[in-house]
Amino acid sequence: MLTGTAAPLTHIADPLWHRAAARIRADIASGALAPGSRLPPERELCESLSISRVTLRRALLTLEQERVLTSSHGRGWFVTEAPRKEWLNSLESFSETAQRMGLVASSIVVRNEIVPATFDEAGELMVAPGSPVFHLERVRLLDSVPTAVDVSTIPAHLVPGFTALDFTRESLYTQLDRVGLALLRADSTIEASEADEPIAQHLRIAVGQPVLTMHQLVCDDDDRPVLSSAIRYAGDRYRLRTAFARPR
Repeated sequence: MLTGTAAPLTHIADPLWHRAAARIRADIASGALAPGSRLPPERELCESLSISRVTLRRALLTLEQERVLTSSHGRGWFVTEAPRKEWLNSLESFSETAQRMGLVASSIVVRNEIVPATFDEAGELMVAPGSPVFHLERVRLLDSVPTAVDVSTIPAHLVPGFTALDFTRESLYTQLDRVGLALLRADSTIEASEADEPIAQHLRIAVGQPVLTMHQLVCDDDDRPVLSSAIRYAGDRYRLRTAFARPR
């Protein structure tokens, strides 16, 4: 972070504060400084950039005016959080939602395997306990920003060959449609919890930070449960929009 092969700031004709701001922007663009992350202390920044505290402060204030950084009294400087993404209350895949928003969806596959169904999974999917089910666990990204951890479970006989597919960019819903599973509706519940260590690592957030977990049981056009999923969203990167009406 804030290191590399760039020329020393003192050897550049542009104002030092301008070059310091550019270096910080570059670290943000490269992902070295993630949205919501805290910058090193000002003393460390001055040393790594070879500039004075006054020069650094001007660069930081400039980035704050541009809404690139935010300051917190007594805590330091933070990279501005990415805007929250809004999900409609319609049954669509993560990839479909991203496309509607003009974003690029991608995934990091954590697990892709056939395993025996637990009692809970068997009850949800109406199969015998121990029956083979397809488990797919992915970190879902929007424009390369980790947004959710998605764990999906499907009776294995419905999805032959799925363990051989590349789900880093493939849409699960598209592949389900390809094998003739017409998804019609989903029963969903949403609850708040705290990120444990694995979820925090996947989403690049602090342990204990709020996450929103959506549990879904998706049924096909025969009202048969075919997909059980648990999707854990970073709490500051998710917003669900819905509508309510009074009966007449």
